[in-house]
Amino acid sequence: MQRIGDETHITSTEASGGVKNHGVRYVLLFGLLIAIGLLSATWITGALSSGSDEIEKPYRIQGVAAETG
Repeated sequence: MQRIGDETHITSTEASGGVKNHGVRYVLLFGLLIAIGLLSATWITGALSSGSDEIEKPYRIQGVAAETG
């Protein structure tokens, strides 16, 4: 730290306390990747274990036409 007149000049290391940590960035990145992996695994295992290879078509109910007026 230098004092020049009324001004105090400090280095970036002194201002930050000597620590420049970017850990939050990595925690968020790894958390996102883990969440994507778990959701993908859940979706894939659910699709594989469904046991149905055919797509079921919805039933169509034929009704009597309603009389109007």
